[in-house]
Amino acid sequence: MMKTIIEPFKIKVVEPIRMTTRKEREHILEKAHFNPFFIHSKDVIIDLLTDSGTAAMSSKQWGGVMQGDEAYACSESFYHFERVVKELTSYHYIIPTHQGRAAERILFHVAIRNLGAEQAVVPSNTHFDTTRANIEYVGAKAIDLPTEEGKIPSLRKPFKGNMDIEKLENVIQEQGAKKIPLIMITITNNSNGGQPVSMENLKAVRKIADHTQIPFFLDAARFAENAYFIKLREPGYEHKSVKEIAQEMFQLSDGCTMSAKKDGLANMGGFLGLNNRAWAQKARSLLILTEGFPTYGGLSGRDLEALAQGFKEVLEEDYLRYRIRSIEYFGEKLLAMGIPIVEPPGGHAIYIDAKAFLPHIPSAEFPGQALVNELYLVAGIRAVEIGSVMFGKNATMELVRLAFPRRVYTQSHVDYMLECMEEIVKNKKHLRGFRITQEEPYLRHFTAHFERL
Repeated sequence: MMKTIIEPFKIKVVEPIRMTTRKEREHILEKAHFNPFFIHSKDVIIDLLTDSGTAAMSSKQWGGVMQGDEAYACSESFYHFERVVKELTSYHYIIPTHQGRAAERILFHVAIRNLGAEQAVVPSNTHFDTTRANIEYVGAKAIDLPTEEGKIPSLRKPFKGNMDIEKLENVIQEQGAKKIPLIMITITNNSNGGQPVSMENLKAVRKIADHTQIPFFLDAARFAENAYFIKLREPGYEHKSVKEIAQEMFQLSDGCTMSAKKDGLANMGGFLGLNNRAWAQKARSLLILTEGFPTYGGLSGRDLEALAQGFKEVLEEDYLRYRIRSIEYFGEKLLAMGIPIVEPPGGHAIYIDAKAFLPHIPSAEFPGQALVNELYLVAGIRAVEIGSVMFGKNATMELVRLAFPRRVYTQSHVDYMLECMEEIVKNKKHLRGFRITQEEPYLRHFTAHFERL
């Protein structure tokens, strides 16, 4: 077997990249208020801001786009999409949405409003930004319960995305099961370095959910990557297919929210999966009010066709092997340079430990934002801070996420990024922090303005 893992695809269509100069990028950063979300995509050389909706679709997906049934109600494209998702998840009810946060908004409205929002608590291994915001928007409290090993970036453990089971039991005992509308686990754990969750951990949560009669939900945006990690790392699963492992994960839960812009390998879409009929009826009513008819839910027929094919392709093990190894390669090279990252490398991104990398910049001055801006200035690379800017006082780490779009960049792009990091290492002592000059009450990282200190 060859040692070199190549991209398991051929490039059929290309998109040109405009090569900017450092002087241009200095002006662009100032105009963007030192927030990469405001940088125009035409001015970005390598875009690692997110892996959400940035995948390159396959020829079969584009073929599906041409076959999309655009009927307003009961289109054949929906039923194709529904068949594929039901076979994968076994959920009774599949409700399409335009993206994951729409599914979150509907789910939390249905689940939390029934309890009385001011009392409700939603525990998770780690909520991502939109999940937390949607919970807090209806007046409830989002609680993160990562394991202690998951809080140590340099520690190498196979499943650092797990939920702390003892802490979950304590929260349920303290709050009472009636105040907890659902338990949620994010797979993989995006805010905690893209670390996977073990099947053993999922089974332990299922057991608690059965005992307390609390519904158990997945944030399943990166379910295929999580399933592949289980195959690689968890005893007893090495001979199972990724699809079989994914099916087992879904069957342990009562439902899920899904941003199909990640492991759906598409540019738009998502769904809410449910087993509870009453919740599904209420969810569909909200869907009609805000997203669209239940058989399109904010998506066109062509989107549904692309997603149906994407859910098949994302489970191909040649693809997943290439995907995971490419990111692991990048992480290994950073470690060799002395750049601290969340270890071991996650499935969709590399997370640089900005606090350890820039110890002279305190958390209050946002070391992650300093590094994000330097990445763009040096090489036109766009990344995102996941730390005190994104989570405020809830931040447990100061990270910079470099999220790799699926099937987009090649080995030479990766080597270019590594050259950029070498340059930053040489000059890191000269980097300074930032302060926020303008912010919003929710999800402030998307629109905040900064200035250098």
